[in-house]
Amino acid sequence: MDEVSATQPERSEARAGTGEPVIATRGLTKRYRGGHLAVDGLDLTVPAGSVFGFLGPNGSGKTTTRRMLMGLIEPTSGTARVLGQPMPRATRAVLPHGGALIEGPALYGFLSGRDNLIRYDSADPAADPRTRRTRVASALDRVGLTSAAGKKAKAYSLGTLRYLLVAPAGRSRLLLTKYATVVVFCLAATLVVAVSALTVGALLFPLGDLTTISGTQISFADGLGRALLIALAVAASLIGVAALGLFVSTMTGSGIAAMATTVGLLITVQILDQIPQLHALQPYFFSHYWLSFADLMREPVHWDDLTKNLGLQALYAAVFGSAAWARFTAKDITA
Repeated sequence: MDEVSATQPERSEARAGTGEPVIATRGLTKRYRGGHLAVDGLDLTVPAGSVFGFLGPNGSGKTTTRRMLMGLIEPTSGTARVLGQPMPRATRAVLPHGGALIEGPALYGFLSGRDNLIRYDSADPAADPRTRRTRVASALDRVGLTSAAGKKAKAYSLGTLRYLLVAPAGRSRLLLTKYATVVVFCLAATLVVAVSALTVGALLFPLGDLTTISGTQISFADGLGRALLIALAVAASLIGVAALGLFVSTMTGSGIAAMATTVGLLITVQILDQIPQLHALQPYFFSHYWLSFADLMREPVHWDDLTKNLGLQALYAAVFGSAAWARFTAKDITA
């Protein structure tokens, strides 16, 4: 079974958030001696933060492609970039930030899992030997293999080997990218709704001064600015539930299950927020201040509930974001 895992590195020249793919090949070709064509002009792009299945029949060039991507063999022609770096030229910079299991585990079976990682770490010329054992212990703890670190590698199951091989790969950047994607989607969705509503309103009604909830008149320009603030406030109101959804997603391998669970929690909390007997708890529900955006249409603007909402969402983002990170750093991201 062949597997490759790569995450954008915590410290590398590959920049997060630029939209640069994790893997990109152009015309990648490998022809062995004797004329056998193993890979023929492969154009492949794997976006950052995605899960990509590389499937094909025996002899179709999957293993050869992986070997070229990991810098184990030279391509005959074409280019390959991993984490924004050209391969195989940048092999030493890229490999510390990815794990690979190609055909068989590249481990010394007679050594323990801990000793194998120590050997990997010692092969890195930039690694400080004085903190080597601390780094190895931290990597083992991240993937939940501390208790099995002393066992011989040959005694590990394939699943355990997979955990061990991805132990050096950082997860924080991948999780941050996942959360940032959700937040950007929330912002984009609210802006689309706001712009659509303004457009339809402009087509159906004359533009002019607006009447606030307080009954006072404000200019059209002032109202337009407040409408933009409302869209931003609504988007900010979703960062807490986004962090909750991110945490739920680390507990299941099914995206549909994570979404359904998050929506179920959202509905449940909104129902609980309407029960008078729970008034003491309701200010701590992430949806309690969601309608505070209406205070932006008062004159003057009432900021109290808006500020409480932002603080509450930040608290939920911090708590569930940290919980998601704690689970994700021990999760088998190659599964």
